[in-house]
Amino acid sequence: MNAPQFRIATYNLQKCVGLDLRRRPGRSLGVINALGADLVVLQEVDKRLPPRPAALPHDMLEEDGWQVLPFGQPGGSLGWHGNAMLLRGNTRIRATAHLELPGLEPRGAIRADLDTPIGPLRVIGLHLGLVRRYRLLQLSAINRALNVLDPMPTVFAGDFNDWGSGMALDAAVKRVRFLPGHASFPAPRPVAALDRIALSPDLRALASGVHRLRPARIASDHLPVWADLACA
Repeated sequence: MNAPQFRIATYNLQKCVGLDLRRRPGRSLGVINALGADLVVLQEVDKRLPPRPAALPHDMLEEDGWQVLPFGQPGGSLGWHGNAMLLRGNTRIRATAHLELPGLEPRGAIRADLDTPIGPLRVIGLHLGLVRRYRLLQLSAINRALNVLDPMPTVFAGDFNDWGSGMALDAAVKRVRFLPGHASFPAPRPVAALDRIALSPDLRALASGVHRLRPARIASDHLPVWADLACA
C-alpha cells in the first residue's frame, strides 16, 4: 500500500486580475482546481481598498467544494493582509491564527494547525515585503511566534519576494529548509523563484513543481507552485 501524501500549493492571485487586465475570478479558480491540491495557500486574494472584499468570492469557492479557512475580516475579505488558505478532503482544522509582521508596508502571515492524512501539520502562509531587511525581520517575527507553540511538522508557503538563491531565507529560518526553487515569476516567461515552499526535517517532498498549463500563464503574474508531502 502506498504511504499517504498531502499536496500543498501556493499561488499569488494578483487579486484575480490577469495579464490581460481583466478581473476573472472563475479563471483564477480554474487554475486552483487544476492543481489537484489538498491545501492551497493564497496571496493577494482580496481587493486593495477597504473594506478589502474578496476578489475570489466565498460562494464560488464553496460551490466547487473548497473550505475557506477562517482568516477573513469584517467586510467580506477572504484572508488576512491578502493571505488565505483553501482546504478540501479529509483534513480537520485544529487551530488558526493571524501573525502581525513588521515593515514599512502592512504585512501579515497566517497559521493553520491541521490533522491531515500524513498526520499533524502546521502551515504558515505568508507574503513577505519587497525590501530584504524587512523580509528577514518578518521571518524572525514568525520564528518568535512559533517558539512559544508546541512543536509540530511545519510548512512555510507563500510569496517570499526573494530573487536570490534562497540561502538568506534558509539562514533566517532554522526550523525549515526550502525546497529547490521553481521559477514562477513573471508568469509568461518565469525567471525568479519568488513562490516557495519550505519543510521542517520531519517532512519530505515526494515531488514538487510549478504549474504552467493554461490559463495559468495569463491568470496572474505569478505561476502556482506545488509539492507532494509525506512524513520523513
